[in-house]
Amino acid sequence: MPQLVKGGKYVFGWSRISPNGKIKIPDEASTEYKLKTNYNLILLNGSKKSGGFSISKPEILKSSSIGLLLENLPELIKFEIPEGQIIEYRNRKFCWTKINEKGYFALSSEALKIYDVKINDKLVVGRGSYLAIAFIAKGPIFKEAKKHPELILFE
Repeated sequence: MPQLVKGGKYVFGWSRISPNGKIKIPDEASTEYKLKTNYNLILLNGSKKSGGFSISKPEILKSSSIGLLLENLPELIKFEIPEGQIIEYRNRKFCWTKINEKGYFALSSEALKIYDVKINDKLVVGRGSYLAIAFIAKGPIFKEAKKHPELILFE
């Protein structure tokens, strides 16, 4: 996994949003974050600077500072709301999705709009900390990634 600049974020490559809203999780990211197929993931909006969103396992988020927020959203953590339906709480936008057997997850049309991404967009997939995999849509990391033709595109 390359590091774009010395001391900077590590990235797995690019993932393109397919015409049906599916996004590939790079195998290296799935392995690092111990993601399994047919597993439910929580999505949350990215920072204002990087845009996009992050994905994580519920049990990881529960043990973080975000876990305190999630305690107030039991319908999200228990997956009682429809897949892809956005819940807003304290300036955060959450939803959930499932990884399929080929390592893809899908964004609903509502999630595409809320996370400000579109069909055919390329997102930089990076290590978002020990908490989540970041799907970056803009900002300095995105601009730097454009300078690296060696980055793999996952479709």
